[in-house]
Amino acid sequence: MAQPRSAQISVLIPGQTGKVLLLSMRRIADLVAYCAQYEFEDVIAEMTGADRIEVDGEAALEHSRRAYKLLRVTTGSRALAGALTPTPPAVRLEHDYELFFPIFNHTHELYALRAVPDWRARCHVAACLITEVWAQLLPGYLLELLSQFDHIFVGTHHRVQEVARLTGRPCSYLPQATDVLRFSPWPNQPPRDIDVCNIGRRSPITHEALVKLADAREIFYYFDTFAGGSGRDPKQRTFRVANPRQHRLLLAALLQRSRYFIANRSRINEPELTRGHEEIAGRFYEGAAAGAVLLGESPNAEQFRSQFGWPDAVIWMPFDCPEVGRLLAGLDADRERLARIEHENARQAALQHDWIHRLEIVFRTVGLPPTPPMIERRQRLDELAARPLPTGY
Repeated sequence: MAQPRSAQISVLIPGQTGKVLLLSMRRIADLVAYCAQYEFEDVIAEMTGADRIEVDGEAALEHSRRAYKLLRVTTGSRALAGALTPTPPAVRLEHDYELFFPIFNHTHELYALRAVPDWRARCHVAACLITEVWAQLLPGYLLELLSQFDHIFVGTHHRVQEVARLTGRPCSYLPQATDVLRFSPWPNQPPRDIDVCNIGRRSPITHEALVKLADAREIFYYFDTFAGGSGRDPKQRTFRVANPRQHRLLLAALLQRSRYFIANRSRINEPELTRGHEEIAGRFYEGAAAGAVLLGESPNAEQFRSQFGWPDAVIWMPFDCPEVGRLLAGLDADRERLARIEHENARQAALQHDWIHRLEIVFRTVGLPPTPPMIERRQRLDELAARPLPTGY
């Protein structure tokens, strides 16, 4: 059911402790790719009892942004543009917070800070995360709005220095992750009845080869059947999600039941956007956490090698792979190797790639101690990682 629209452009969702304040785009940005970031917000709320401001009133906020941009360009003054731009009614904070931590899916969402007009005065420390930043998506009039933050985290490694230069603020790389406690196949591992799972952007060549195997009833191949559900570039094969939490629950269940999961570097079929910069897509974190065997083109980048440095973390498969059936047959011949891969992927994800590992980085960076639930979650993950490889393979 769609959430009711508010007369304001922001709505406060109270937490339990009121020491951390989040800013979320989940009401107005509902593409499937954004569900991972909303999962991060949910983990933060669970670990800190955070309050959450949800941006609403998309049309009114967009009208305000356009007016601000015009005034910023014509007056040449950020302060004057801010004073003259009409802003619809927004939530006023009623008490102070230790940390303000908005999460933006991309740089064009930065204007949503206007939905919390008194955030700087009310928050002792402020940090933010911009999940995806590319060269073509660096609007100066929006990036300068980050000048009051104590620290900026960026989810794409190659743009960290550029964002730091444009904002004048400390900036560092914060990798993606996943809710490992949700995605892990342990302790009650279901049977892996799906042979190959391939979702999101894909190679038509590899996909067609897998469809032929499925049509011949040689494999169970799970894949998306829609095309460009959002009306955007069909190469992205994206769609809108009514409930991000339920979508992540479904995705975790699928991957826990998949033997092979296709994962490629970020935006692999959009070279005009990436311009040679290879970044880690969320698929790697999700598939590893679920203990699936990852197939695909991993990024040729040091940040990938440092995060996925264990043997067989990803089995190399070219994006266009007409001989995928032969590759699968060769892998299937060595069941012991597959068992080791599944176990090590799930183990390493529990050690490195849960959202708590990213939240710990944020807290250390801004000088906050971990909360008791954060410590407890880390202990649960360590217990998962200590699970031995079953015998009998």
